[in-house]
Amino acid sequence: MTHKTDLVIIGAGPAGLFSIFEAGMLKIKCHVVDTLEHIGGQCSALYPEKPIYDIPAHPKILASELIDKLEEQAKPFSPTFHLNQRVDKISKISNGFIVETSKNEKIECSAIIIAAGCGAFGPNRPPLKNIEEYEGKSIFYSIKSKALFADKKVVIAGGGDSAVDWAISLADIAKKISLIHRRDKFRCAPESADKLKQLANDGKIDLIVPYQLDSIDGVNGNLNRVNVKNFDNSIMEIEADYLLPFYGLSMELGPIADWGLNLHKNFIDVDVATMRTSIEGIYAIGDIAHYKNKLKLILNGFGEAAIACHDIYKIVFPDQVFHFEYSTSKGIDK
Repeated sequence: MTHKTDLVIIGAGPAGLFSIFEAGMLKIKCHVVDTLEHIGGQCSALYPEKPIYDIPAHPKILASELIDKLEEQAKPFSPTFHLNQRVDKISKISNGFIVETSKNEKIECSAIIIAAGCGAFGPNRPPLKNIEEYEGKSIFYSIKSKALFADKKVVIAGGGDSAVDWAISLADIAKKISLIHRRDKFRCAPESADKLKQLANDGKIDLIVPYQLDSIDGVNGNLNRVNVKNFDNSIMEIEADYLLPFYGLSMELGPIADWGLNLHKNFIDVDVATMRTSIEGIYAIGDIAHYKNKLKLILNGFGEAAIACHDIYKIVFPDQVFHFEYSTSKGIDK
């Protein structure tokens, strides 16, 4: 099937969803492609119930709620979503591009925004024997419902923000939280480190440091215990109903690496003034975009979306003079 539109957005995470709104305000029509079967990117796939604290005007908002709000904001502009498929090929044509997906759909467009986050992503799995038997039953790499862990013995492994934040978040509902890390210093925000220390002092979290995962025991995919060892190879057994290993994500650009773009490691080099890549008509925003002093924050992705869409306006409407208007004056013109 072949479609025709003004703009194809690759990635339906926060930056991609906000691009729909920014494009819509400029009368730019969009199609959106994402490899996941639902919108939201990592916010939906990995931490829908995790609170986010740095979204302007929202002192605290769950990742899933943020996606719901972004979807609501984009809805007036009637975007077309192509979910559960990836973009395999981009071909240059005289008036733009042909985007081809893994489901043999073709989309003709004038411009492209790559908002693919960290590309194709998946969890870094700990090297535990028979771990596959437990995955999806008592071992999880993301949390979609906190209620699952109510009054349960939960072991969390990792030393970064995800491990610490979830240990803090689950401390009020779990029967017991054990946090395992190979060193006594955690790689997290200072405020989170202070909260963690206070909860440990209050006996709500057991800090198991310096230890690392060694093995797991259970029956039919249901954990009984997690075994950890220290640097002297001394083994400690921890009773557990669930294990949550948070060792970050493995990231691959996938087909993006073959599109001829200038890359910086696993990221796409852009001109920060326009978010243009090395190929005219293709833009990159959000975590996948690289430029000097880049900060990987959702709010920066929102700003980058606005910059890219305003530059794309000149491609979609080359004969029209653009008159900038604030949304308070313009309103939502469908």
